[in-house]
Amino acid sequence: MPLPVDDTFRDALAAANRPLAGMWVCSGNPLVAEICAGSGLDWLLVDAEHSPNGLESILAQLQAINGYPVQVMVRPPVNDTVVIKQYLDLGVQNLLIPMVNSVTEAEAAVAATRYPPQGVRGVGSALARAARWNRVPDYLPRASETISVTVQIESTAAVDSVADILKVDGVDAIFVGPSDLAASMGLLGQQEHPEVRAAVEHCLAAAKAAGKPAGVNAFNPDTARHYLDHGANFILVGADVALLARGSEALAARYIPKSPVVEPVETPASY
Repeated sequence: MPLPVDDTFRDALAAANRPLAGMWVCSGNPLVAEICAGSGLDWLLVDAEHSPNGLESILAQLQAINGYPVQVMVRPPVNDTVVIKQYLDLGVQNLLIPMVNSVTEAEAAVAATRYPPQGVRGVGSALARAARWNRVPDYLPRASETISVTVQIESTAAVDSVADILKVDGVDAIFVGPSDLAASMGLLGQQEHPEVRAAVEHCLAAAKAAGKPAGVNAFNPDTARHYLDHGANFILVGADVALLARGSEALAARYIPKSPVVEPVETPASY
C-alpha cells in the first residue's frame, strides 16, 4: 500500500506555476472539512492552535478530506516533540508549526519530524495510521520524504531571524502570521499597518533570496493581492467559521427588521 510520497505540500509548491490559495478549517467538524475540500481551493489548513481540535477530530477530518484533490496542512497548538509525534502518527503529512522565533526552535521542529539518528521522533509505525499499520513498504527509512515542514513567522524576533531560520535544513517553507506579528510590534489588531506590511514584505523577500516558498494569511482581498504581488507563493484567504459567521449575519441583516431606536426617558431623581 503506497502513500502519496510525492504529494506533500512541499512538492505541490515546487510543481505549481502560480500561488496556491487556501482556507482555514477551524470548526473541528469533518463534514465541514469535506465541504471545504470539494471547493476547488488548492489547500486547507486544519487548525488546532486556536480551534477546538483534538487528535480524534483531526483524524476524522483527514479521513473526510482524503480522496479530494486538495492539499491539507495541520497546525498543532505548540512546537512540541510529543504533540508533533502524535500528529505524524495520525497520518498528518504537512505541518505548520506555530510561533517559531529562532533557529533553535526551527531545528527542534524539524527534529521532531525525523526518526533517529536525524531526529527524535518516536517509533510507533506498527500502531499508527501514518504507516497504515506497517502496510506501507519501507515507511521508516522513507518517512521524511512523506512530510513537509512549514514554520510560522509571527513575532519581531522571528522576523529578525527569518534569514537564518530559512537556512535550517528541513524547513520547507515559512508562513507569516500578521495578527500575532502586529501584536508583537505593539500594534494589536492592526494587521494592515504599514510597519506590519513592511515586516511581511521583508520575510517574503528573504524567502525568495533563500530559494524557499513563503506564505501569508490575508483575508482582505486587497491585502492578499498586495502580498501575492510581492512574491507570496501560497496564501490563506478565508476560514470556515468566518464564512459562516459573516454569512449568517448577512441573512439576519436582510430578513430581520432592525428594532427602532428608543430614546431613554429621563425620570426625576428620587431623594
